[in-house]
Amino acid sequence: MEKRVYFKGWFLPALLITPQLLITAIFFFYPAGTAIWWSLFNPDPFGLSTKFVGFANFDYLFADSYYKESFYTTAIFSSLVTLFSMGIALYLAVLADRLIKGAGIYQTLLIWPYAVAPAIAGILWMFLFDTQTGLISWYLGLLGYDWNHLLNETEAMGLVIVASTWSRVSYNFLFFLAGLQAIPRAIIEAAAIDGARFWRRFWTIIFPLLSPTTFFLVVMNIVYAFFDTFGVIHTITKGGPGQSTTILVYKVYSDGFVGLDLGSSAAQSVILLIIVGLLTILQFKFVEKKVHY
Repeated sequence: MEKRVYFKGWFLPALLITPQLLITAIFFFYPAGTAIWWSLFNPDPFGLSTKFVGFANFDYLFADSYYKESFYTTAIFSSLVTLFSMGIALYLAVLADRLIKGAGIYQTLLIWPYAVAPAIAGILWMFLFDTQTGLISWYLGLLGYDWNHLLNETEAMGLVIVASTWSRVSYNFLFFLAGLQAIPRAIIEAAAIDGARFWRRFWTIIFPLLSPTTFFLVVMNIVYAFFDTFGVIHTITKGGPGQSTTILVYKVYSDGFVGLDLGSSAAQSVILLIIVGLLTILQFKFVEKKVHY
């Protein structure tokens, strides 16, 4: 029987949720409201004057070919990072769940990369593929391949995808391993006794039971690719070469802090906020219907 806690008055519940409400208001609602407000203005780069322009900033963005290209770049980047990081993490989690000897050491080693900040991860991969001193680029040169992600758009995109995926595998691994360990062993053993091989058991029993975890990670990984990969891109490519690795969140930075176009940058922030919100709502409304609990 489910047990619930009931409060006689409203004061204690309000007191308990006040810290979280304050944090949400200060670090979410206030910045979001400020971005919406400044998206309607065209401020002077030096902050001396502002001019109300209404939706002119949004009209300018949707007429800008570079901004449209950043949508395409973000879609490819976020899709590949989500797919690769979740696929690799699920494979490693399945191996770790079946491992008997040394499982603790194996799991600890896989968790370590999660402690590395995205900017640091970007620096590590940048040094490995540096065109002059990088170890991997040097070995590629021995094989006759001239690696240069500073000039080659495909190589630049591939490198930031690899670095971002590497940073996220550990996070996904933790959730997948917890989901695998929560599946009752009796169900799997019964399928094995009936003659079902491992991969058949995985696709017909294990993976459907992991669908709540998978659904949650899809949402979290897309949000990660949209926002938290800024440090990786900034340290490795700075959005280049050209605009090949400029995703939406990096364009907000490049236009606002580098180009000092504060009105356009605020409008981009609002659009990015709306996109992520709509994406999350659509996922929870339609994808969750296919989730097995």
